Amino acid sequence: MSKIENAVISVSDKSGVVEFSIKLQEMGVKIFSTGGTAKSLREAGVSVTEISEYTGFPEMLDGRVKTLHPKVHGGILARRDNPADMSVIAAHGIKTIDLVVVNLYPFEKTVAKPGVTFDEAIENIDIGGPTMLRAAAKNFKDVAPVIDPVDYDKVIEEMRASGGGLSYGFRMGLALKVFYIISGYDAAIAKYLKTAG
Repeated sequence: MSKIENAVISVSDKSGVVEFSIKLQEMGVKIFSTGGTAKSLREAGVSVTEISEYTGFPEMLDGRVKTLHPKVHGGILARRDNPADMSVIAAHGIKTIDLVVVNLYPFEKTVAKPGVTFDEAIENIDIGGPTMLRAAAKNFKDVAPVIDPVDYDKVIEEMRASGGGLSYGFRMGLALKVFYIISGYDAAIAKYLKTAG
């Protein structure tokens, strides 16, 4: 099992993320992040590389576009046992991303608020988060997708026990959780749009 070297961390729910990131950093993991998450981590003394610094493109469209870039998705989707994939990402200066820690904009909490506007609801439909998580879950053989803060301690325990990696079965379990949660998230959006229309 490969050691986790690079992680993307970008979360709406910041519960436990600072402590988790500190432990990852102590194990030598390089952390890439965005916006508010990067700010929280940096304030806690965690060394963070902004995604925009890594990709060379700024966050844009009021934060709608942050992580939708080949340097992010190439690093997540590259198959480590596929020489052609590895050659392509090397040629383009793309680092492999081994851990994707993302939770989604709080759509259901937002639409449950009294007086929420349609525009506010629409802005809480997450795009980059599900995209990164789906990519990582698809490539779970090489990448660990973490959508739920309850799994942070389990990830650290497994990494410590294995010298910095995560087992195939553990990563598959994380991938299953991603697809389960995202399917519910999409269903909630569809339900809202049906009733809002």
